[in-house]
Amino acid sequence: MKRSEINSLIRSATRCYEAHGWTLPPNPRWDITDFGLGNWREYGLVLVNLADEPEYCEKLMYARKGMTTPAHAHAKKKEDIICRWGRLAVQVWEGEPAKSASLSFTVPVNHEKRTVSSGAIIELASGSRVTLVPGVYHEFRPLSEECIIGEVSTANDDLHDNFFVDSRVGRYPGIDEDEAPVLRLISEQPV
Repeated sequence: MKRSEINSLIRSATRCYEAHGWTLPPNPRWDITDFGLGNWREYGLVLVNLADEPEYCEKLMYARKGMTTPAHAHAKKKEDIICRWGRLAVQVWEGEPAKSASLSFTVPVNHEKRTVSSGAIIELASGSRVTLVPGVYHEFRPLSEECIIGEVSTANDDLHDNFFVDSRVGRYPGIDEDEAPVLRLISEQPV
């Protein structure tokens, strides 16, 4: 990704967060990704880590209409994906999408169990959430022009607990330094 695109997305996300009453903590930890696919307008996500503790994690995310977080699952992490503002589509599969098309399973939506077919799309309005257990494949994308998305989960390990369907996906993009950074991303900070 170009640094100018990263800077622009940080500004857009900040504007959206502020317009809808979301105040970020001091020194937030930002992450912008095109998932290594080279087209953030189609596959992209802006993330801010609000809490990243050994036992739990909280993220505030931003996406524009057309930006999809590609299908993936976690072996360890349990998470709630929450539509904080706008409308969000979350597609879910009982297992690997190609192998689970004929299956049905139960997924909690707003704390109520819902039986869905593998591959079902769950539409979330502002304030609504879906709970995803380890092994449930999922992808999500805004239905509104912009969307603020929350994640509350057990411990987060982006390097070792993201299993994407598309083997080309990479979690952190390379950066083309075409202008000075507004801030440094998580992937650019010392561990």
